[in-house]
Amino acid sequence: MASQTPPGGSQTLSRGIRILEALAGSDRALSIDELAGALDVHRSVAYRLLRTLEHHGLVARDDAGRARLAAGVATLAYAVSRDLQQAAYPQLVELADELRMTCLIAVLIDGDEAVTLMSASPRSEVAVSYRPGHRHPITRGGPGKAILMGLPSASWPADVASEVAVEIDESRARGYALSESEVVSSLHAVSVPLDLPGQPPASLSAIHISLPRPAPEIAAALDRSATRISESFGARRPPREGF
Repeated sequence: MASQTPPGGSQTLSRGIRILEALAGSDRALSIDELAGALDVHRSVAYRLLRTLEHHGLVARDDAGRARLAAGVATLAYAVSRDLQQAAYPQLVELADELRMTCLIAVLIDGDEAVTLMSASPRSEVAVSYRPGHRHPITRGGPGKAILMGLPSASWPADVASEVAVEIDESRARGYALSESEVVSSLHAVSVPLDLPGQPPASLSAIHISLPRPAPEIAAALDRSATRISESFGARRPPREGF
């Protein structure tokens, strides 16, 4: 995640965005001191930024003063990705029920990170919770590595390790990426690239604490859903190797 203000940019705006990113990446509400530490600013600066975000309905605070994202963020996110939500979410729910795994769509952001755009859990049983907004390097975890699969090597981050490059080549050959405990401890992921015209490079994944069926079967279901989602966006997505 970029932590510096870009040349010619607004430092205040950049800090406000970084607060939203810190809250999105946390599984609990954060105190002002924690946010000030994340931004490396004085507590009073973090407080003023938080008050402004709160005024615009993007942040809410509990009785102890700890901050969390508010409904305003969801409204903005839905407006930005409305077409994708309408096309993909029903497929995501159907896929989660079919596989009995939590399914998610991640997109490339800042050139080197994957962020979860939406997720769905199976309705018939308790499943892994994986919230939208979760970020991690694209060189770690199935969702990120599946994004790399869909990108030409020239577009990869400059610091991709040689062993990761070899793994991506192997994933391309079989048609899907695998990971275990790379982003979240004890979580397995099976992931495929997702082609979305006019959208950032993306991936479709299924995650669980263990794989309820063989990985190739999970990947084939993911690939079918990815094809349907892509075609709803006007893409004609040929089957990949391995299927």
